[in-house]
Amino acid sequence: MRVLLIIPAYNEEANIQKVVERVTAFAAQKREYELDYIIINDGSKDRTEAICREKGYNAVHLIQNLGIGGAVQTGYILAKMEGYDIAVQFDGDGQHDIGSLDALLEPILRGESDFSVGSRFLDPGAVTFRSTFMRRAGIRILSTILRVFAGCRLTDPTSGFRAANREALAFLAEDYPADYPEPESIVSLSRNGFRISEVQVNMFEREGGVSSISSAKSVYYMFKVSLAILCTSFQKKRVK
Repeated sequence: MRVLLIIPAYNEEANIQKVVERVTAFAAQKREYELDYIIINDGSKDRTEAICREKGYNAVHLIQNLGIGGAVQTGYILAKMEGYDIAVQFDGDGQHDIGSLDALLEPILRGESDFSVGSRFLDPGAVTFRSTFMRRAGIRILSTILRVFAGCRLTDPTSGFRAANREALAFLAEDYPADYPEPESIVSLSRNGFRISEVQVNMFEREGGVSSISSAKSVYYMFKVSLAILCTSFQKKRVK
Protein backbone atom coordinates (compact mmCIF):
# COMPACT_ATOMS: atom_id res chain seq x y z
CA MET A 1 0.00 0.00 0.00
CA ARG A 2 1.56 3.27 -1.16
CA VAL A 3 0.47 6.60 0.32
CA LEU A 4 1.45 10.03 -1.02
CA LEU A 5 1.35 13.05 1.28
CA ILE A 6 0.53 16.14 -0.80
CA ILE A 7 1.92 19.23 0.94
CA PRO A 8 0.75 22.50 -0.66
CA ALA A 9 2.99 25.39 0.39
CA TYR A 10 2.80 29.11 -0.31
CA ASN A 11 5.31 31.35 1.48
CA GLU A 12 6.04 28.74 4.16
CA GLU A 13 9.74 29.42 4.72
CA ALA A 14 9.11 29.53 8.48
CA ASN A 15 7.44 26.12 8.57
CA ILE A 16 8.38 23.85 5.68
CA GLN A 17 11.58 22.41 7.16
CA LYS A 18 9.86 21.44 10.43
CA VAL A 19 6.97 19.90 8.52
CA VAL A 20 9.24 17.74 6.36
CA GLU A 21 11.34 16.65 9.35
CA ARG A 22 8.23 15.50 11.20
CA VAL A 23 6.89 13.70 8.13
CA THR A 24 10.16 11.88 7.38
CA ALA A 25 10.56 10.82 11.02
CA PHE A 26 7.02 9.44 10.98
CA ALA A 27 7.57 7.70 7.63
CA ALA A 28 10.66 5.92 8.97
CA GLN A 29 8.51 3.98 11.44
CA LYS A 30 7.29 0.59 10.25
CA ARG A 31 3.64 0.52 9.21
CA GLU A 32 1.34 -1.41 6.89
CA TYR A 33 1.81 1.26 4.22
CA GLU A 34 4.70 3.03 2.49
CA LEU A 35 4.62 6.81 2.97
CA ASP A 36 6.05 9.33 0.51
CA TYR A 37 5.59 13.08 0.31
CA ILE A 38 5.60 15.78 -2.37
CA ILE A 39 5.70 19.51 -1.66
CA ILE A 40 3.73 21.61 -4.15
CA ASN A 41 5.44 24.98 -3.93
CA ASP A 42 2.66 27.24 -5.18
CA GLY A 43 4.74 30.06 -6.65
CA SER A 44 6.05 31.21 -3.27
CA LYS A 45 7.71 34.63 -3.15
CA ASP A 46 9.81 33.91 -0.06
CA ARG A 47 12.56 31.30 0.47
CA THR A 48 10.29 28.24 0.34
CA GLU A 49 11.73 27.12 -3.00
CA ALA A 50 15.32 27.84 -1.94
CA ILE A 51 14.91 25.81 1.25
CA CYS A 52 13.41 22.87 -0.67
CA ARG A 53 16.30 22.89 -3.14
CA GLU A 54 18.97 23.32 -0.46
CA LYS A 55 17.59 20.44 1.60
CA GLY A 56 16.89 18.19 -1.39
CA TYR A 57 13.19 17.87 -0.58
CA ASN A 58 10.78 16.15 -2.96
CA ALA A 59 9.04 19.14 -4.49
CA VAL A 60 7.30 20.55 -7.53
CA HIS A 61 7.81 24.29 -8.03
CA LEU A 62 4.91 25.96 -9.84
CA ILE A 63 5.98 28.98 -11.86
CA GLN A 64 3.03 31.01 -10.62
CA ASN A 65 0.56 30.95 -7.77
CA LEU A 66 -2.46 28.76 -8.61
CA GLY A 67 -4.10 28.89 -5.20
CA ILE A 68 -4.80 25.98 -2.88
CA GLY A 69 -7.10 24.25 -5.38
CA GLY A 70 -4.56 24.24 -8.20
CA ALA A 71 -1.73 23.19 -5.90
CA VAL A 72 -3.63 20.26 -4.43
CA GLN A 73 -4.92 19.15 -7.83
CA THR A 74 -1.31 19.07 -9.04
CA GLY A 75 -0.62 16.63 -6.21
CA TYR A 76 -3.61 14.47 -7.12
CA ILE A 77 -2.47 14.34 -10.74
CA LEU A 78 0.99 13.20 -9.64
CA ALA A 79 -0.52 10.59 -7.30
CA LYS A 80 -2.62 9.22 -10.15
CA MET A 81 0.30 9.21 -12.61
CA GLU A 82 2.56 7.38 -10.13
CA GLY A 83 -0.07 4.82 -9.18
CA TYR A 84 -0.45 5.64 -5.49
CA ASP A 85 -3.20 3.85 -3.57
CA ILE A 86 -4.01 6.80 -1.30
CA ALA A 87 -3.35 10.54 -1.52
CA VAL A 88 -3.42 12.71 1.59
CA GLN A 89 -3.66 16.49 1.69
CA PHE A 90 -1.39 17.79 4.45
CA ASP A 91 -0.83 21.52 4.92
CA GLY A 92 2.65 23.02 4.83
CA ASP A 93 2.02 25.44 7.70
CA GLY A 94 2.66 22.94 10.49
CA GLN A 95 -0.92 22.84 11.79
CA HIS A 96 -1.65 19.22 10.88
CA ASP A 97 -0.41 16.54 13.26
CA ILE A 98 1.29 13.73 11.34
CA GLY A 99 0.63 11.55 14.39
CA SER A 100 -3.07 11.53 13.39
CA LEU A 101 -2.38 10.06 9.95
CA ASP A 102 -3.02 6.45 10.98
CA ALA A 103 -6.47 7.39 12.30
CA LEU A 104 -7.24 9.32 9.12
CA LEU A 105 -6.30 6.38 6.90
CA GLU A 106 -8.02 3.68 8.94
CA PRO A 107 -11.51 3.87 7.30
CA ILE A 108 -9.90 3.68 3.85
CA LEU A 109 -7.53 0.86 4.74
CA ARG A 110 -10.48 -1.11 6.12
CA GLY A 111 -12.38 -0.57 2.86
CA GLU A 112 -15.19 1.29 4.61
CA SER A 113 -14.60 4.69 3.00
CA ASP A 114 -13.35 6.27 -0.22
CA PHE A 115 -12.56 9.66 1.30
CA SER A 116 -11.67 10.47 4.90
CA VAL A 117 -11.82 13.93 6.50
CA GLY A 118 -9.87 14.83 9.63
CA SER A 119 -12.04 16.74 12.10
CA ARG A 120 -11.18 19.00 15.00
CA PHE A 121 -14.70 18.79 16.43
CA LEU A 122 -15.76 15.15 16.81
CA ASP A 123 -13.97 15.09 20.17
CA PRO A 124 -13.09 18.70 21.08
CA GLY A 125 -11.28 17.59 24.20
CA ALA A 126 -8.71 15.71 22.11
CA VAL A 127 -7.45 18.81 20.25
CA THR A 128 -4.60 20.95 21.56
CA PHE A 129 -5.52 24.00 19.45
CA ARG A 130 -8.91 25.67 18.89
CA SER A 131 -9.71 28.16 16.14
CA THR A 132 -11.47 31.46 16.87
CA PHE A 133 -15.12 31.58 17.89
CA MET A 134 -16.08 33.23 14.59
CA ARG A 135 -14.42 30.51 12.55
CA ARG A 136 -16.04 27.76 14.60
CA ALA A 137 -19.43 29.41 14.12
CA GLY A 138 -18.83 29.69 10.37
CA ILE A 139 -17.85 26.02 10.16
CA ARG A 140 -21.08 25.04 11.92
CA ILE A 141 -23.05 27.03 9.35
CA LEU A 142 -21.22 25.32 6.49
CA SER A 143 -21.87 21.94 8.10
CA THR A 144 -25.58 22.68 8.11
CA ILE A 145 -25.55 23.78 4.46
CA LEU A 146 -23.68 20.61 3.46
CA ARG A 147 -26.15 18.43 5.34
CA VAL A 148 -29.18 20.08 3.75
CA PHE A 149 -27.97 20.39 0.16
CA ALA A 150 -25.52 17.51 -0.19
CA GLY A 151 -26.57 15.02 2.46
CA CYS A 152 -23.10 15.14 4.07
CA ARG A 153 -22.88 15.02 7.84
CA LEU A 154 -19.47 16.48 8.67
CA THR A 155 -18.42 18.55 11.66
CA ASP A 156 -15.33 20.05 9.97
CA PRO A 157 -15.99 20.55 6.22
CA THR A 158 -13.18 23.10 5.81
CA SER A 159 -10.52 20.73 7.12
CA GLY A 160 -7.51 20.46 4.81
CA PHE A 161 -6.36 17.19 6.39
CA ARG A 162 -8.02 14.64 4.08
CA ALA A 163 -7.29 11.29 2.46
CA ALA A 164 -8.58 9.85 -0.83
CA ASN A 165 -8.38 6.27 -2.08
CA ARG A 166 -7.30 5.39 -5.63
CA GLU A 167 -10.75 5.96 -7.16
CA ALA A 168 -11.42 9.22 -5.30
CA LEU A 169 -7.99 10.71 -6.04
CA ALA A 170 -8.38 9.89 -9.74
CA PHE A 171 -11.78 11.61 -9.68
CA LEU A 172 -10.32 14.72 -8.03
CA ALA A 173 -7.31 14.75 -10.36
CA GLU A 174 -9.69 15.27 -13.29
CA ASP A 175 -11.55 18.23 -11.82
CA TYR A 176 -10.84 20.00 -8.53
CA PRO A 177 -12.45 23.23 -7.26
CA ALA A 178 -10.18 26.26 -7.40
CA ASP A 179 -11.54 28.78 -4.90
CA TYR A 180 -12.94 26.82 -1.92
CA PRO A 181 -11.83 23.26 -2.64
CA GLU A 182 -12.40 21.60 0.73
CA PRO A 183 -16.21 21.96 1.08
CA GLU A 184 -16.87 22.03 -2.69
CA SER A 185 -14.96 18.81 -3.33
CA ILE A 186 -16.91 17.09 -0.55
CA VAL A 187 -20.17 18.01 -2.29
CA SER A 188 -18.86 16.74 -5.62
CA LEU A 189 -17.65 13.46 -4.13
CA SER A 190 -20.91 12.90 -2.26
CA ARG A 191 -23.08 13.59 -5.29
CA ASN A 192 -21.06 11.12 -7.32
CA GLY A 193 -21.49 8.23 -4.91
CA PHE A 194 -18.19 8.23 -3.02
CA ARG A 195 -18.30 7.10 0.60
CA ILE A 196 -17.12 9.88 2.93
CA SER A 197 -16.09 9.39 6.54
CA GLU A 198 -14.86 11.69 9.29
CA VAL A 199 -12.38 10.92 12.05
CA GLN A 200 -10.99 12.87 14.97
CA VAL A 201 -7.50 14.30 14.37
CA ASN A 202 -5.25 16.65 16.26
CA MET A 203 -4.16 20.02 14.92
CA PHE A 204 -1.73 22.66 16.13
CA GLU A 205 -1.61 26.44 16.08
CA ARG A 206 0.36 27.89 13.16
CA GLU A 207 3.97 28.32 14.31
CA GLY A 208 5.03 30.92 11.75
CA GLY A 209 3.84 32.84 8.71
CA VAL A 210 0.38 34.26 8.12
CA SER A 211 -2.89 32.50 7.30
CA SER A 212 -4.40 33.29 3.90
CA ILE A 213 -7.81 33.91 5.52
CA SER A 214 -7.75 36.79 7.97
CA SER A 215 -10.53 37.66 10.39
CA ALA A 216 -11.56 40.54 8.15
CA LYS A 217 -12.07 38.14 5.24
CA SER A 218 -14.02 35.54 7.22
CA VAL A 219 -17.50 36.92 6.53
CA TYR A 220 -16.76 37.33 2.82
CA TYR A 221 -15.33 33.82 2.74
CA MET A 222 -18.45 32.40 4.38
CA PHE A 223 -20.75 34.06 1.86
CA LYS A 224 -18.69 32.95 -1.13
CA VAL A 225 -18.15 29.37 0.00
CA SER A 226 -21.83 28.96 0.90
CA LEU A 227 -22.78 30.12 -2.59
CA ALA A 228 -20.18 27.78 -4.11
CA ILE A 229 -21.59 24.81 -2.18
CA LEU A 230 -25.10 25.60 -3.41
CA CYS A 231 -23.93 25.84 -7.02
CA THR A 232 -21.94 22.61 -6.79
CA SER A 233 -24.89 20.75 -5.28
CA PHE A 234 -26.95 21.46 -8.41
CA GLN A 235 -24.29 20.47 -10.93
CA LYS A 236 -24.70 17.34 -13.02
CA LYS A 237 -23.09 14.18 -11.72
CA ARG A 238 -19.83 13.19 -13.36
CA VAL A 239 -19.03 9.78 -14.72
CA LYS A 240 -16.46 7.98 -12.55
